[in-house]
Amino acid sequence: MAQVRDGFQSRLGFVLAAAGAAVGLGNIWGFPTQAANHGGGAFLLVYFIVIFLLALPALYTELYLGHKAQANPVKALGDAWQNTNRKVGAAAGYIGLAGAVVMLSFYSIVAGWMLSYAIEPITTFFGFTGASEFLHSDSILRNFVFTPLMLILTASIILKGVKSGIETWSRRLMPLLLVLLVGLIAYIATLDGASEGFAAYLIPDFSQILDPNLIIAAMGQAFFSLSLGVGCMMIYGSYLQPDANLPKLTAGVALLDTSVAFLAGLLIIPAIYVAQHNGVEVFSGGKLIGEGQLIFAILPELFSTMGEIGLLVGLLFFVLMSIASVTSTISTTEIPVAFLVENHNVSRTKATWAVSAVVLVCASAIILNFDWLFGLVIMLFTQYQLPLMGLFYFITVGWMWQRGNKLHQATTGVHYWFAQYIRFVCPILMTLVFANVAFG
Repeated sequence: MAQVRDGFQSRLGFVLAAAGAAVGLGNIWGFPTQAANHGGGAFLLVYFIVIFLLALPALYTELYLGHKAQANPVKALGDAWQNTNRKVGAAAGYIGLAGAVVMLSFYSIVAGWMLSYAIEPITTFFGFTGASEFLHSDSILRNFVFTPLMLILTASIILKGVKSGIETWSRRLMPLLLVLLVGLIAYIATLDGASEGFAAYLIPDFSQILDPNLIIAAMGQAFFSLSLGVGCMMIYGSYLQPDANLPKLTAGVALLDTSVAFLAGLLIIPAIYVAQHNGVEVFSGGKLIGEGQLIFAILPELFSTMGEIGLLVGLLFFVLMSIASVTSTISTTEIPVAFLVENHNVSRTKATWAVSAVVLVCASAIILNFDWLFGLVIMLFTQYQLPLMGLFYFITVGWMWQRGNKLHQATTGVHYWFAQYIRFVCPILMTLVFANVAFG
């Protein structure tokens, strides 16, 4: 017997959950790093323009596919391609599923680091030196402790379903994330060196705005920070009520996600300048030293220069990062879980643990071959799969999906011009992003 489909019970619950899916380490880690390396205020301005021109239509397209199908990405894309070749659409759905598992494999490792760094200030405060060193270490053992912990934490939420699990926890975690962000910004703003960081971030250098590297970096970041191209938004769109106001909800998700990215920049870029003021080496040749290590090298060094208050600030910061991680792992886990539940009639409990077990096996392979595999997996996923899947969604909605596609039926007005924009302009912009990210 087919199982009754769960769904979001409120617009606020959906917006918080979908924004939570989008608000991940890409916003709080990636966005400030990109901004610091590409002219601060100039990058911010171009990023906002790109969100409007590319990311909003892409977000709407992905939500629209799921919402109309009321199904997981494999079925949704298969249905959209039924007039041409259903197998092509379904195959893209399966690629998305594989991508979700791959993303979870490396994301759970990084999320585990956040959790260990969040616990470390507590062990330091109580004088447990050995535990602190273990939590800060880069050891295989630490990864094998904290990666499964994050998977269990994620599974415990997914097991409860959409309304009782994803929606309930998103309504708790997202406001907490915003409160922590604003509180940390307010504290960092009081420190010496912060004002220089605010100026670098908020005042655009207009001479840099037309720099092709900056524009393409902003396009890539806008796309990645909204978690587009994996199927997260498609599955969340499918859990909306059939009469939901999709354009309004899309705008709400994009606004909240972009606000968090903006606030993350307000926190991290001034924090970088405070660290520099405190003698921590941050920039070399105008670029951040060790971009990927910003969170694990520069910021902990900054917290350590702040005395006992630094322990509290470090604790709050990594709790914030852990929340951002969990809201993203929830949405990504839901993709293969929904597929197993709907297409293969597996119970949600069995599906959740099966997906978690597969992800743990993949994550273990990455941990054991970390030096070459971790970077390779992230590169293949972010530089190839995400932009190509985004392009595929535009082509699907703009050209291949005929029956039931309201955008295709519009002949005048805003809907007509929006349909033309998705058909002709968005694929070109998306191809530019892919070409530059993959080969630039």
